[in-house]
Amino acid sequence: MKRAVVLLALLAAATAGAQLSPPVPMGTGPGVHSPNSPFAPLPARADVVSWEVLTAVKTRAEKNKLLPDFGKAQLALNQKTQRVQGFMMPLEPGEKQTHFLLSSVPMSCGFCTPGGPESMVEVKTKTPVRYTLDPVTVEGKFAVLADDPYGLYYRLTEAVGVK
Repeated sequence: MKRAVVLLALLAAATAGAQLSPPVPMGTGPGVHSPNSPFAPLPARADVVSWEVLTAVKTRAEKNKLLPDFGKAQLALNQKTQRVQGFMMPLEPGEKQTHFLLSSVPMSCGFCTPGGPESMVEVKTKTPVRYTLDPVTVEGKFAVLADDPYGLYYRLTEAVGVK
């Protein structure tokens, strides 16, 4: 649990730090599948939410912080059962995980987030999912987060692993 708090605090701090400098236009930073990305994008699948849709969110400044400004494509996913494929970022040690972040690209450093909040989904599962370095697919109730205290944009709850 302590690691989860530290990781989420780092994510919030990174998001808060972005307030001090001009924001990077969404769709051009790390974790986004651009020609400059060192990681190949996951193969497109019709049965999962596309990271292109998730990372296309824009931001707006409000009350001294940056908040997501979701478009119709992201809002259409809200409070519906969705499937997402990505790479696990465990929040606690263990072979099986029930609470983790799912990222559009694999972690390259144990202390770094691979992208901004637009390229991650917080996942809370019904049953544990085995940790792996390979991409995983999970399905659950998807939430679009307008003002999450940790700076996250998306959450999947009641999730289950999908083969």
